[in-house]
Amino acid sequence: MSSLRRRRYVLAALFVAVALLTAAILWEVVEVVFFAITVAYVLYPVRQRLVDRGTSRRVASALVTTLAFVVVVVLFSPIIWTVFRRRDAILELFRNLPEEITVEAFGFVTTQETAELVATATEIVRDIASSLAFSSIFLLLELGMFTILLYGLLLRPNAVGRAAFEITPPQYHDVLRALNNRISGTLYALYVIQAATAVVTFPIALVVFYILGYSDVVVLSVISAILQFVPIVGPGMLAVGLAGYDFVIGMPDRAVGIIVLGPLLIGLLPDLLVRPRLASSQARLPASLYFVGFTGGVLTVGVIGIIAGPLAVAVLVEVVDLLSDGGAPAEDD
Repeated sequence: MSSLRRRRYVLAALFVAVALLTAAILWEVVEVVFFAITVAYVLYPVRQRLVDRGTSRRVASALVTTLAFVVVVVLFSPIIWTVFRRRDAILELFRNLPEEITVEAFGFVTTQETAELVATATEIVRDIASSLAFSSIFLLLELGMFTILLYGLLLRPNAVGRAAFEITPPQYHDVLRALNNRISGTLYALYVIQAATAVVTFPIALVVFYILGYSDVVVLSVISAILQFVPIVGPGMLAVGLAGYDFVIGMPDRAVGIIVLGPLLIGLLPDLLVRPRLASSQARLPASLYFVGFTGGVLTVGVIGIIAGPLAVAVLVEVVDLLSDGGAPAEDD
């Protein structure tokens, strides 16, 4: 082994050690760092396209970072505002429940009191609203950190990639390219396609809930848009819950309406409108594996698991595909 290659391996080991130490020290903000890295991964082609058209690296990075900042604010502000300012409307949904729910099936009759359920749900909503109010300054700081880190990553995006190719033997370069393609395609599907689907879901849900006569269509529409990020289940989970609620309070016609129109128009229609136009051939992850990654990721590492879980499963699938091909290296062009 040459002294130069030995030096590169030592530096690579040092990088891993320092990265682990940094992650341990900055664990409280690791979610911000992770999301900045993955968003930079998705936005790099946009930045590169601007550079190819003659824009300087700094200006292109600043423009793309500004765009990401605006998108984050536009997407999350209505959610935070709705939960905090419309909490009374959300609580009113629970207060309208009858004191007892009687269920009859197969000759059995059971009665369940709702007082404890209402009290628990009310406490959860109030805790979330209070947490958003008290944590607003920290949310702003995290947003600022996300913006600065994203700009830095876009300004020098290729440093880690070049280092990885330098320390990896040439016969394994095809593995790095395959993993890179899988990661970029998966992140594109998670961020771009899911976010676009959620945006389209909001106006459709608004119309459906208004036609069916729900009292707070904005809150329900925001929840429907958020649920588009939950694989397989999606807004259909909200439709089932609302149908059960309507049935309990004596509105069976509306219960039938939401159980039919909810999954069809709110759940399925946005997918049909968005995915054919934005689908990437690289985003090859079955819905079942996406669900496993999403659920396992959220249960294991919290919010960061929304992206980290499906991404880990996608990388695992790519490694399995490479092994199934016999492990033979691809020929370089």
